[in-house]
This record gives sequence, C-alpha cells and structure tokens, in this order.
Amino acid sequence: MMIKIDFQSEEALYIQLRNQIILGIATSSIQEGDVLPSVRQLAEDIGINMHTVNKAYAVLKQEGFVTIDRRRGAIISLDIDKLQALEEMKQNLRVLLAKGRCKRITGQEVHALVDEILAEYE
Repeated sequence: MMIKIDFQSEEALYIQLRNQIILGIATSSIQEGDVLPSVRQLAEDIGINMHTVNKAYAVLKQEGFVTIDRRRGAIISLDIDKLQALEEMKQNLRVLLAKGRCKRITGQEVHALVDEILAEYE
C-alpha cells in the first residue's frame, strides 16, 4: 500500500490518510480482510504522529471501512449499508455540485468526470 501525504496541503493529515486508504480499497490495491499496518509502524513509515494515524483509523472504523481487533489491529472490513452510503454520498454531492454550478460547470461535464473517475475503479 502506497500512502501519499501532502504536508503542504490545507487538508488535515488524518483525512488525507483516510482518503488514501479508501482510494486503495476502491482501486482494489487493498482488499477486504487485509490487515493495515500498526499505528506505530504506519506513523513511522510516513513520518507522522501516531495519534494522527490512530484518528484516521478511528474515522475509518466509524465509517464502516475497518474493524479493530486487539491482536491483529485494523482490518479492512466493509460495512455494507448501501442506503446510508447513498444518503451520505447525496449530501456530499449536493455541495460539490452547487460549487460546480457556481463555477459554470455543466451537467455534461459532471457526467463525463464521474464516468472517468468510475472507470478508475474497474
């Protein structure tokens, strides 16, 4: 698993880490059942604080992407709650699409972008 953290970004490090893991799952570079590195190991590998990794893992657990096992650590375990996931996606998209509308991005451009991104996960 290759984690890319941008230390110059305005986005919080734990969110960047969370996003990288979710992208890894979506692109199948991380599979259900895979064990993520320990908090200590991942923090050392990418040069961030252990509390930051721990927070990212906690958010992933809360969002249903991992389970935490005391002996094995964080394990990719997808919580299949499609209706809840769709509702969250709808809320997030509502804001993104409003921002796009303000920048005069057309529906056709949005559809093309969505198709392009979805193709990355196939």
